[in-house]
Amino acid sequence: MSGTEKTKAHAEQAKGKAKEAMGRMTGNERMTADGHADQAKGNAGQAKEDVKDTFRHR
Repeated sequence: MSGTEKTKAHAEQAKGKAKEAMGRMTGNERMTADGHADQAKGNAGQAKEDVKDTFRHR
């Protein structure tokens, strides 16, 4: 289960980076902000899974 969640977090981060880059290229500030938000969501998911892994391996 944890591997699936990590994959989702990585996908969210990649989606956010792509959206941010597209927003910068087109000058669309809202898309850039949405990209930042998606990256933050992915980072939070990754951090959550890392914490779960830390406690699982103790």
